[in-house]
Amino acid sequence: MADRFFPGVTRVALAAALSLSLGACSLIPSYQRPDAPVPAQWADSAPVPAGATSDVTQLAWARYFPDQRLQGLIRKALDHNRDLRVAVLNIEQMRAQYQIQRADQFPSVNASVAATRQPSSTPPNDLSTTATAGLGITAFELDFFGRVRALSESAAAQLLATEEARRAVHISLVAAVASSYHAVWADRLQLAVAEQTLQTRQNSFKLLQLKFDNGVLNELDLRTGQSLVEAARISRAQLQRQLAQDLNALTVLVGEVPTADLLPPEPRLSVSGEADAAVVDVRPALWTGLSDLPVGLPSEVLLQRPDIAQAEQLLISANANIGAARAALFPRISLTASAGVVSDSLSGLVNDGRSVWSLGPQLVLPIFDAGRLQAQVESSQVKRDIAIAQYEKALQNAFRDVADALVARSSYSDQAQAQLAQTDAEAARLKLATLRYNNGVANQLDLLDAQRSLFASQQAFISAQLARQQAHIALYKALGGGWAAEASVPAASAPASASQPTSNQP
Repeated sequence: MADRFFPGVTRVALAAALSLSLGACSLIPSYQRPDAPVPAQWADSAPVPAGATSDVTQLAWARYFPDQRLQGLIRKALDHNRDLRVAVLNIEQMRAQYQIQRADQFPSVNASVAATRQPSSTPPNDLSTTATAGLGITAFELDFFGRVRALSESAAAQLLATEEARRAVHISLVAAVASSYHAVWADRLQLAVAEQTLQTRQNSFKLLQLKFDNGVLNELDLRTGQSLVEAARISRAQLQRQLAQDLNALTVLVGEVPTADLLPPEPRLSVSGEADAAVVDVRPALWTGLSDLPVGLPSEVLLQRPDIAQAEQLLISANANIGAARAALFPRISLTASAGVVSDSLSGLVNDGRSVWSLGPQLVLPIFDAGRLQAQVESSQVKRDIAIAQYEKALQNAFRDVADALVARSSYSDQAQAQLAQTDAEAARLKLATLRYNNGVANQLDLLDAQRSLFASQQAFISAQLARQQAHIALYKALGGGWAAEASVPAASAPASASQPTSNQP
């Protein structure tokens, strides 16, 4: 009955219902997170204690790095580092791009005023004026098949990926500053040991020179002692160069030249023994320790890393682009409309203007394009598959980062412990060699060899301690830590002993 009296109305209603139903159906493939292609457990990981959290992202870096000097450097780096600034600006750029893409879902309404004055086409060809004013919509796409929405979802995922990239830069920066800070500390400590060793060897060489001048020492022993003095000078020059380079690297990370009050403190060495055979104890000059981090299951830990989240957002973006490519296969409907007033003069637009309007829908139906649109669908599907492979690769790399850091944390701790025992043994050996040499039981070569071995062992112990400290920092970075807002951990709330050295155990 309705179709008999209102034949057009029924068809319009059916077309509107069909359009709404098509608009409600998305052509974007259903997204499912790919399975993690990594083992279910770490090879070297203790179970998480009851009540402890394995979410390192919630552990603010100011709690993990209690040294107040280091905290000051990290704050400056977060304010002035250029890489982090670029990452923040990339977010702003991508946010603007998302707003541009999202705006395509809404019509753009523009106001226009135009006037023309031209002769009439009929005699006597009098001049006539036409003035128009109104609002217009130009080529607004009616997104029945979700193409514009799919592109908007893709842009939103890219924006989130950029934000995750900023998190990754933030965490990497915190870890890099901490690592460089401890490298400078180790350089200063090794340089102080080298300075003290050079002074000790110079004192010993003066005695050798005196004995040689008096004819009680052969030239071979004298030249051996001189070689040790020059070797100490070489080590000092190398360590001075290494310290300067590490300070330059720290300056680049911080974004400005660090002040002396933010650099590691000057080492104070404990020296015992005689002037020509002094023994340096490096243990009291070591830096503050770092807390152990509980590590949970890979599926819980890896997804917290910002680079993994970034790879997943890029995968979601590629998945949404498939929906946009599929929607391009269907008809595209756009609308151009305007409404306003027209008059014979500009002044008449307000007083006696006549209402005018226009409506210009346009339907574009792909018929033949030599397979271009279908190729775009296939290309977007391949890009999605590439994004899946990149996501899985990111998971595998993250698993390896954590596994390597766990092994390094454990092995370097054992190595530092053994290196400390060797250093203590070499120190005792030097004392005994000095005593035997002074009593005429041992020769000069035994004493010089003991001095050389002790210096090498001390340098190796400091290097092992630095490697152990950097392994802890690497694990903190690999677990995705360091992102929690530093403002939630004010400096005043840090433990009172935060700036005090912890146990001297390696």
